[in-house]
Amino acid sequence: MGKSERLADSTAQQIMEIIEKGDRFSVGDKLPNELELSNELGVSRSTLREAIKVLTTNGILEIRRGKGTYVTSKTIIDSGDLNDIASGLDDLFEMRLMFEPDCAYLAAQRATDEEIDIICYYGEEIEKKILSGEDRTFEEQKFHESIANATHNSFVKQFMPIIFNAIRKGVAVMTKDEEISKDNMNDDRLIMEFIKKRNADGAKTAMRLHILHALDSLKKSSK
Repeated sequence: MGKSERLADSTAQQIMEIIEKGDRFSVGDKLPNELELSNELGVSRSTLREAIKVLTTNGILEIRRGKGTYVTSKTIIDSGDLNDIASGLDDLFEMRLMFEPDCAYLAAQRATDEEIDIICYYGEEIEKKILSGEDRTFEEQKFHESIANATHNSFVKQFMPIIFNAIRKGVAVMTKDEEISKDNMNDDRLIMEFIKKRNADGAKTAMRLHILHALDSLKKSSK
């Protein structure tokens, strides 16, 4: 992963942490202007723009032309809202089931060595977040985005906002269950292992099992 991409991702993470704390920005609030925010975070304006792009794709921020950048969602959602969040998740995860196993299949065939390193980097970051009990939404989204990017299909990006939304809501519903988190780690390790070995059928099956496990966990969480 290039230095500029790592810096943009870490800056996006910083902005997310500020939003998640909830004492400064609420949904609908406008972020400070580019110069002010880049100075506050200690990064260049170009890095900030890339970070905002990441969060816009994730559905956390919205750029309103001529008006500024606004918070549209928070990654940490209060447990009281979980029933509302869970509604419709079955359909979102069903859509993932139709789409992501084939992405893993193609990624195993087409990924460059550098792209495999990026996939594994985010897979390892997810594991760190799970073990430390921290929110892993961002890392989950980047892991699945990295696999999708490695398909080298120019239309894949159009589906990513749906995938990001499903992941964000899924983590909010399931993150408190330790058994589910362990399954998540094991599934991710299996996906990474098959992609590293360029075993396309194995990667496809591992991704399918990963999403089926998530669907099963959703059903348990909603009871």
